[in-house]
Amino acid sequence: MAKLRTYSKYALDAALLLGQQIRLARKKRRWSEANLAERAGISRATLQKIEAGEMSPAIGLVFEVATLAGVPLFEQDSQRLETSIDLTQSKIALLPKRIRAQTKVADDDF
Repeated sequence: MAKLRTYSKYALDAALLLGQQIRLARKKRRWSEANLAERAGISRATLQKIEAGEMSPAIGLVFEVATLAGVPLFEQDSQRLETSIDLTQSKIALLPKRIRAQTKVADDDF
């Protein structure tokens, strides 16, 4: 039996919001579910899961559907997105290679 994955309320709400934004954008473009699903190369059932905010579809599929429908994800300008990626990668490069919890030294000097 598969173990059910639990998600935080925030993550569930974010997935639902993105799904609803995708549905709204699709309807504004007057695209059917079948039309957007075909454009994304996915099944209509998968699109329905995305629009319902389900957590099972792969994040890449969700991002691609959002992009096709015209839903902005981070930065609308591709140059600003690339700049944000570069900045974040630079910050990551400055972090230590291995991050571990610091061990608390017992104060045994009585």
